[in-house]
Amino acid sequence: MIHQYKLNGYDIVLDINSGSVHCVDDVAYDIIRFFAEAIDAGQEPDRDRIREQALSLHGHREDVTPEEINECIDDVIALRDAGKLFTPDIYEPKADVLKNRHTEIKALCLHVAHTCNLSCSYCFASQGKFHGERALMSFETGKRALDFLIENSGDRVNLEVDFFGGEPLMNWQVVKDLVAYARSIEKEHGKNFRFTLTTNGVGVDDDVIEFANREMHNVVLSLDGRKEIHDRFRVHHDGKGSYDEIVPKFQKFVKARGDRNYYMRGTFTHYNPDFTEDIKHMADLGFTELSMEPVVTSPEDPCALTEEDLAILYDQYEELARYMIQRRKEGRPITFYHYMLDLSGGPCIYKRISGCGSGTEYFAVTPWGDLYPCHQFVGNEDFRMGDIWNGITREDTRDEFKMCNVYARPECRDCWARLYCSGGCAANAFHAEGSIRGVYEYGCKLFRKRIECAIMMQIDERMSEKE
Repeated sequence: MIHQYKLNGYDIVLDINSGSVHCVDDVAYDIIRFFAEAIDAGQEPDRDRIREQALSLHGHREDVTPEEINECIDDVIALRDAGKLFTPDIYEPKADVLKNRHTEIKALCLHVAHTCNLSCSYCFASQGKFHGERALMSFETGKRALDFLIENSGDRVNLEVDFFGGEPLMNWQVVKDLVAYARSIEKEHGKNFRFTLTTNGVGVDDDVIEFANREMHNVVLSLDGRKEIHDRFRVHHDGKGSYDEIVPKFQKFVKARGDRNYYMRGTFTHYNPDFTEDIKHMADLGFTELSMEPVVTSPEDPCALTEEDLAILYDQYEELARYMIQRRKEGRPITFYHYMLDLSGGPCIYKRISGCGSGTEYFAVTPWGDLYPCHQFVGNEDFRMGDIWNGITREDTRDEFKMCNVYARPECRDCWARLYCSGGCAANAFHAEGSIRGVYEYGCKLFRKRIECAIMMQIDERMSEKE
């Protein structure tokens, strides 16, 4: 399988199963297309017919000769023989073995606060309550969660813990105490804890900044962009916006953080499909590590993205890519989370097939110690998989998540992006289709556009280096 597209002046061909990326001229682009049409029809490509097709399209050009077309056909055949074009899928037969794999837990999302000091109407967590009662995690429960992680981590050394909510700063002392506890035991168990903090910024002060910059491997700071966009949804319980309150705190936080990991995490909705303007605004504020996520909510919600928004969003992703290229060339680069792509390495094929690990390697822990496949399932009792004292009691659910891979979804089999997205988000699929093996098609469309842009940007950078 191949995927071809044109973007920002580049003719791009992806060989899906080998991962090869080819930037070609328009003659080679069409010749590869003719090869693909024959292969898709179950035929062996006919060299003479392809030559005639190429001559019919390009033979009138002074810069294209029959000899050059023949050479190009030879090059395509050589790439095919080298396993860099039209390669077969050797991975699908191996996907079934995933159900028998032994899984160690590598990460927990600790819901230290099922409460929040903001009241964001688009919040998937029902303003931090996760459709239940407000609660704070006790130190004892958090301590047991860390012990549970160590006990079930096997020979994994690096263990990930996310402090999440609600708003985790509303239980800040417990966060600090849990970090101290983890540091006190990690060496004796041969482990290395890496912590992440996600915050809306309201509770940020000097103590939070100092502690987080010392102990947190990453921090996620929630900002939706322009003031009018941010303050539409991210408001206090009295309806007052939070932009003016949090932006100076975030600027101070990031400045003090230096070169340690962070990113600004925003949400775009039907009300701001022109989200690139929000990215630009955050860059103007001095933030360089950025993310904007599409809202996922009920189709009846006024802020839900619509089919009419898609064309706008496609244009926005392309505009963002061009904006980032321009900044890179000016020596002012920014990072966009969804355009982070390593074409020379990246995730191993095992991860590309098996996905994020929710419900197998990664779990969310409620303030009461219940275990769920990830934070987006918390509150749905059908997905309560056990607790941190008794372990996993729903092996049937874990087995279902083990098989929640890219080949378990019929819609993914013919998708060119399947080994980039690994089948997508199980939670989004469940909320859209009622099954973790479903697909959230709207999200798929956006993902494919993002990958096209990300690959184009990689090509542009390499072309610039050659120049």
